[in-house]
Amino acid sequence: MYHLVGYGNLGLWILGATVGVIFIVHGIPKIKNPKSVASVYKAPAVFGLYHGLIEFLGGGALILGIFVDFVAFVFALIMLGAIRFKITKWDMPFTAHDKTGWEFDLILLAACLVLLLS
Repeated sequence: MYHLVGYGNLGLWILGATVGVIFIVHGIPKIKNPKSVASVYKAPAVFGLYHGLIEFLGGGALILGIFVDFVAFVFALIMLGAIRFKITKWDMPFTAHDKTGWEFDLILLAACLVLLLS
């Protein structure tokens, strides 16, 4: 049997890179249309732009393996906010067949916590 224990760092990089790609993909629309995301939390459009830039640049940092602890912490906070909004403001179920519930946000939160605590 092969022992894969020595590949733990590679596994963490794969997890971080995957989370990074997801945040980049979700950050791009926020950069392109910052008003829409800012309106969700009733803030000026510039905050939507900041949110998108944080996701885009943070995602790139995770892919490069730099500032991982800091980015994972910030992304965990973002995911806690997303879960809170989906549960309390939008009354979304954990999962649904016709839309994304907050299960996706929960798995991203867990991945960020793994990166933060590793």
